[in-house]
Amino acid sequence: MAVQSSAPSPAHRADSEPFRTTPAPAGAPTPGSAHARVACFSIHAEADPGVMPRVLELFAKRGLLPRRWVSDVTGPGGVHGGGHELAIDVQVAGLDPETQAYIARCLRQIWGVGTVLPAGRGGA
Repeated sequence: MAVQSSAPSPAHRADSEPFRTTPAPAGAPTPGSAHARVACFSIHAEADPGVMPRVLELFAKRGLLPRRWVSDVTGPGGVHGGGHELAIDVQVAGLDPETQAYIARCLRQIWGVGTVLPAGRGGA
């Protein structure tokens, strides 16, 4: 006999909000609000498989789930030739400009990361 849980599975959450382990400060826009600021990071790094988990770790250890993550291997040689690069674009809702700047500085310290271009959109 199978046992069914009454709690919804994480894959079937009713909302699509980022998971936070700590509550947002009072007065801060929530990620789902119409006025939430979206922090964008454009990252260019060596095409090495270890770069992506290191980048994601900076968000995960802060309880942030990127609302968008796009990565591509670029360059003249592609995956099998020389001169290739990894381009990662990340969007995170609800980050204030100071936290975004701090995360950008941390991203620049990761081995293999060459350029980090922060930008933002939205917000009150």
